Amino acid sequence: MRSRHAIARSGPPAPIWIRNRAGPSGRSVSPELPPGECLPPGGLDFPSSCVNTVSNAATSKRHPSGRYPLLWASFSFSAGIIFGHYAWRPSLWWVVAWLVFAFSAAYLLRRRTTAAFGLALAALFSLGALVVQLTSHSDLGDPAISEFTDGRELVITAHVIAGGIIREEPPERLYQRVDVETEQIAADDRDHQITSRIRVSFYGTRAEQNKENAVPHLFRYGERLRFPAQLNPPRNFRNPGSFDYRAYLAESGITALASVKMNAVELLPGFTGSKTELWRTQIHGSIIEKVHLLWPPAQAGLMDAMVVGEDAFLERPTRVDFQRSGTYHVLVVSGMNLSILALVIFYVLRYLRVSDVLACAITLALSVGYAWLTDVGAPIWRATLMVAVYMGARLLYREKSMLNAVGAAALALVVTNPHTIFGASFQLTFLCVWLIAAVGLPILERTVEPWSRGLRYLHSTSFDFSLAPKIVQLRLDLRMIAGRLQRFFSRSLPLAALSITARILLATVELLMISAIMQIGLALPMAYYFHRATVVGLPANLLVVPLTEALMPAAVSAVALSYTWLPLAKIPAWIAALALQGIVGTVRWLGGLRIADLRVPTPTAATIFSGMAALVLAMILVRRRTALAIVGLAAVAASAFWICAVPPRPQVRAGILEVTAIDVAQGDSLLLVSPQGRTLLVDAGGLPYWAHSQLDIGEDVVSPYLWSRGFARLDAVAITHGHSDHIGGMPAVIKNFSPKELWLGADSIDPDLERLAADAQQLGLKIVHLRVGNTLEFGGANVRILAPYSQALGTRRNDQSLVMKISFKKTAALLEADAEKQSEQRISLQQPQADLLKVAHHGSATSTVPQLLEAVHPHFAVISVGARNSYGHPRQEVLGRLAQAHVATYRTDLNGAVSFYLDGSQVSARPLDLQ
Repeated sequence: MRSRHAIARSGPPAPIWIRNRAGPSGRSVSPELPPGECLPPGGLDFPSSCVNTVSNAATSKRHPSGRYPLLWASFSFSAGIIFGHYAWRPSLWWVVAWLVFAFSAAYLLRRRTTAAFGLALAALFSLGALVVQLTSHSDLGDPAISEFTDGRELVITAHVIAGGIIREEPPERLYQRVDVETEQIAADDRDHQITSRIRVSFYGTRAEQNKENAVPHLFRYGERLRFPAQLNPPRNFRNPGSFDYRAYLAESGITALASVKMNAVELLPGFTGSKTELWRTQIHGSIIEKVHLLWPPAQAGLMDAMVVGEDAFLERPTRVDFQRSGTYHVLVVSGMNLSILALVIFYVLRYLRVSDVLACAITLALSVGYAWLTDVGAPIWRATLMVAVYMGARLLYREKSMLNAVGAAALALVVTNPHTIFGASFQLTFLCVWLIAAVGLPILERTVEPWSRGLRYLHSTSFDFSLAPKIVQLRLDLRMIAGRLQRFFSRSLPLAALSITARILLATVELLMISAIMQIGLALPMAYYFHRATVVGLPANLLVVPLTEALMPAAVSAVALSYTWLPLAKIPAWIAALALQGIVGTVRWLGGLRIADLRVPTPTAATIFSGMAALVLAMILVRRRTALAIVGLAAVAASAFWICAVPPRPQVRAGILEVTAIDVAQGDSLLLVSPQGRTLLVDAGGLPYWAHSQLDIGEDVVSPYLWSRGFARLDAVAITHGHSDHIGGMPAVIKNFSPKELWLGADSIDPDLERLAADAQQLGLKIVHLRVGNTLEFGGANVRILAPYSQALGTRRNDQSLVMKISFKKTAALLEADAEKQSEQRISLQQPQADLLKVAHHGSATSTVPQLLEAVHPHFAVISVGARNSYGHPRQEVLGRLAQAHVATYRTDLNGAVSFYLDGSQVSARPLDLQ
């Protein structure tokens, strides 16, 4: 049998004659095939001698590792990047290593191909390490911009390089996020020529924009602007496990942030930028207008995200539903979207009798155009590169290896930007495709593919001779059933209907198997980056992916037709809307199940290594005997089950009381770990209600810190009072960590607290009301309640704060929440001596009175406060009183998360000092 590679290079096959082994005469017969069709190369049973001769001739000179040279090259280059990033060595070392390996490989190329191949990979490894050390992370512009990020008033002249969609939030609040590149910065009566990128949030109201001569609120690419602003550097929440927001902005070259009122902007004459990018933004905006014309607002926002890559209209609950159901890849423009469009375009062109060369060229051109138009970054270009490699291989009559396409795309991207390999998007994209190519396809070739091939040419009895006996039996059974059905239908209809039905069943099985492999293979990165176990991902993708395959071509057709005749575009728009309704309904149904919201802590290093080893083992064994393939898949499944069901051991110090102040910016959140390992979270931070931000402090800040420590559950949570900077993040924490108890002040009548308590009760939490004088034992530590009193002091919420003193042997911590002067005066009369003081109300002037400091006499203090907050916290007089009392004071805005360890005799502090 000739190999696919050998036949593909020789051009179209000639008619194939086979020996009819069932015929008694032994004469040769021609297969009964439809006009213009011939048997697939290698699909017949040739004599073994012929098979061995041709196959050996085609493959004798090919080393197994050389079957996927681009894949191995991308692996080696990427490994060099990772090693060079974490193990810095002088650049000269890597240059010398690269020269030695490269020349050695060239010398051995015709002598020992295996050794030459290994040396070539070593040369790529050295080159990757060299490149990552020579290239900066991103073009961050003029470093002098850092001199102006101190919060002083500036006047900035800049031009728009990335305009955003206007968002309207109640009540009539307008918001637009825009990236600009500075041209000039005026400060202190001097003009400074500085070129740097900053991200500006323009805000205003609809009433302001309706005034005469108001500046248009929608700022577009290339427009020149002048506006007053205060620049601030991007800042991360300085906790282990927090999202690296600074690095995320650095990928786009953003060095500073600003908020500016729309009516304070002056629109300057002139245009600065690229005409090509201007055309792209204009076309992009025009398509979005068409989308909102074709579909109602609720559907248009989803269509924007899924078809055009514009996510400005997506709300957080929608994102969460797709994340919980394991279908978030459908919500955003990704490789799957491009692959669906490319496949539809190519096969439509082939159906229209367009030549293979022209069909490949048109498909590739439209794919590149779609990637350029959506402008969603690396994910779409990865898919475009893989489409290009695949089409190129098809045109050159070479074996279309998916693994080679993956390797080529990965290599091109990491050569262009070596730092992209450290991004979650890059890793998830290529792991998905690698799982399909390296694990999924070999399994399908063992299981589903033989049966799929067996459904071809069902009317041809001669084709039976190229198939296995069990598949031939299926064909005979289908013909027999079709023959009986011919009594009631036309002659050809029953067999065609049976063939289509069987193909649909096999396609369903194929999708089910690929989805299962994807879910178990992605368990490790999903746990590491998103702390989710997509339990319902398999059934959700089984339903959503086919609907997406219908939605994408229908939606694109609708938008294209809307430029010619809108009524005609309504037909595909209606089809796309039906598919979208099916997707949204499936996602909300499955994503709304309690089991779908399974959160997992950060895997340990050992678990990560084991999971990666299981994936590699599966790739190797899946091509071996069936028993070994089952072992490889079982290893991956066991690894996924371990990650999802067996949480790591929490990182705690046994026999010690721990108090950690988590950096939640301008808010409070304290983690207490008792000497016996019981956990209590006091407050969970939160943003003020007027912030109108989709950031959830509980989900995005507090929970990642707890997961990074290995916590899967909390024993109890406490809310000191109902201010948003204490209570805002607690709903997410309760859902993520399922605590057993919720502690509240006994006399709290705050409506926000009452709503949260009602929701907590529905989730099964026990509500514990505490008042002055209550004491309780908590995992080897003693808790004494010092406030609030039976009757709240005045009407201020801060005076209703729950104040606790936590003691362990001879050491204690006093947690004041936002208690103010009157409450502190009463607390000071209750023997509040403590080694550690959590300073009240972020260090405001209304708290930490001298009488309290004298009564507590702390050795350490911690202030939970946001960097450069608008309240001026902590106040200098408070810091002065603490310094005068010789208290070692830590601040979350300067030190990040700070942990204090009370061992019963002394207290030690450990600031994390993350940047």
